[in-house]
Amino acid sequence: MPSPLTVSAGVLGAGALAVTATLGTSVGIVRGAAAGHLYPLDQVPYAPVALVLGAQVYPSGTPSRFLRARLDLALLLLQRGTVDRLLLSGDAQAPEYDEPAAMRSHLLAAGAEDDRLVLDPWGLDTYDSCVRARDVYGVDRVVVVTQTYHLPRAVGTARLIGLDAVGVGDRTVRLQEEGDRLNEPWVRGWVRDQVACVKTVWDVGTRRRPPGLTG
Repeated sequence: MPSPLTVSAGVLGAGALAVTATLGTSVGIVRGAAAGHLYPLDQVPYAPVALVLGAQVYPSGTPSRFLRARLDLALLLLQRGTVDRLLLSGDAQAPEYDEPAAMRSHLLAAGAEDDRLVLDPWGLDTYDSCVRARDVYGVDRVVVVTQTYHLPRAVGTARLIGLDAVGVGDRTVRLQEEGDRLNEPWVRGWVRDQVACVKTVWDVGTRRRPPGLTG
């Protein structure tokens, strides 16, 4: 008869295999949906809208380095005529914290025209931003803008919910500002993004309704 320790080890091993299989399958589904739809800046096809996904904003209201890089990349798309509008989607659900407003201020200071900017204050995560782009703002064709480690999941999410989505990603924050070492937040973000594919598949499969949507 197996000892309790042997049984426990077997159960833990089976659980670890199940988790690994779930993670691998989820990553495969999401990345498979994005495959062939990720572009370098000079090859991004035209779309009416670029969806710029929010990220950290400092207490001063200044976008973080990661968010500034996304915004600067989106502005290039706008200036080149690759897109006509920027949909700035982020978290604005606390009075003292407003990602879309900070995104708008940065872009205006960089020379963007205000009538080209649309703000979505309920972009609480990637899935919410994509569904709201479709259901609230009537977007059906879009260029998604984020960092390259996040891009496959962002574009995969958009395509899995039915958007004709392509993406372009920023790599300028991959390294630390001084030196040539990998930026630690970039590494943490990459790891977290793989795990987040499980939630993405769940959200898409259950058709979760994002906050801020009625009906």
